[in-house]
Amino acid sequence: MIIRTILLTATIAGLALGGCQRKDDEGPTQLSGRLFIFNYRVATASYMITLKKIAPIPEGTTAVAEFENPAGGDPLVVRQKIYTFWDKITLESPDLRCVRKDRPYSVSIKLVDASDKTIQTIKTEVKSDLDQTVLPTKPLVVGPVYTANPDVFKSDGSIDYGHDAACPA
Repeated sequence: MIIRTILLTATIAGLALGGCQRKDDEGPTQLSGRLFIFNYRVATASYMITLKKIAPIPEGTTAVAEFENPAGGDPLVVRQKIYTFWDKITLESPDLRCVRKDRPYSVSIKLVDASDKTIQTIKTEVKSDLDQTVLPTKPLVVGPVYTANPDVFKSDGSIDYGHDAACPA
């Protein structure tokens, strides 16, 4: 009777602990951050996505991120090697144009192993709380010492921040 009770208790404990395990289809990372970065000094905007490692990542893994292009056209694709010792993975898009406030932009991330087999797929959306019109169309500074850009700050004292009229409405 005691052995039966011990076995029954061990079985119940094993099932309870098994229920707490991470599902296999979730993958080795979880989404931990997503935002737009606006750098007014150099007049750029980009997506930034961060992933937190929650399980081992196989050697030779690559992240393939597809960012919706706010200016229209094909998605912007970034391939980045992932190192097994990283606890946080940061993916950044190339420079963007035409980001609009409160509009959701789609991002798809795929982790693939060395043999190009998909390990994990993450789909998300990113919204900006600013419109890209807050940025000038030309960098405010140039060079390694942040020299004022003469195309923006004219010798006659006038300032030309420019305007990007080619963005979709």
